[in-house]
Amino acid sequence: MACTVFTIANQKGGVGKTTTAVNLAAALAERKVHTLVVDLDPQANATSALGVEKFEGKSLYGPLRGEGSAFEMLTPTAWPHLALIPSEVDLAAIEIELAQQPNYLMRLRSVLEPLRNSGGYRAIIIDCPPALGMLSMNSLAEDDHLLIALQCEYMALEGLGQILKVVERLKSAGVNSTLDVGGIVMTMFDSRTNLSKQVLDEVKQHLPEKIFHTVIPRTVRLSEAPSFGQPIFTYDPHGPGAAAYRALGKEVATRFDLGASDA
Repeated sequence: MACTVFTIANQKGGVGKTTTAVNLAAALAERKVHTLVVDLDPQANATSALGVEKFEGKSLYGPLRGEGSAFEMLTPTAWPHLALIPSEVDLAAIEIELAQQPNYLMRLRSVLEPLRNSGGYRAIIIDCPPALGMLSMNSLAEDDHLLIALQCEYMALEGLGQILKVVERLKSAGVNSTLDVGGIVMTMFDSRTNLSKQVLDEVKQHLPEKIFHTVIPRTVRLSEAPSFGQPIFTYDPHGPGAAAYRALGKEVATRFDLGASDA
């Protein structure tokens, strides 16, 4: 069965990007979809959120430089059907080094292609840094679908327009002609405020076919879970955050035909 690669990106920080990457991956794994998280953010927040220690030499820094393979970096997690390629601070240096290499936008594609074709994973979820730098561009050049985590605030709408323009530029330049915006995940929704509702309505109006039906609420538990190295399904399995990401996992599995079954 084919492997689908998702990039979760937004050049703005603090929008729930890593929270979505980790918990969407955990939701798919809960549905018995063999899923791999690739942590491309030098801050390594997705690595920590999955309870994995940061070790020198376990990120994609070496493979992106032509040293070693992605297979060597595979790291198990405590959850069935969910694996990780961790990040580390050395990954920050690759932003500069990649620009000096030939085909610098295609490095991640060549590194992940053997994993993608191995048959070991049905979904690969790439968590990008909160910037549209070299790592994020490499991810967009590799992936099948961009998933945008968008905070329910007006400033986030400006960032949405910017990233949509980047997608069109990459497509028109032939870097990834099949790249599409697979969906927009509205995060940090606060039902008590008019602002959250207004932003949600605006995105629904302009991109009705892209926005996911599932809306991720703003909850303390979702904020706390990463500090305990756990997805929300372990930290607060019966709370609204877990219910939302479980619904998002089902929606993603259905939209992209991931062959999932309920656990």
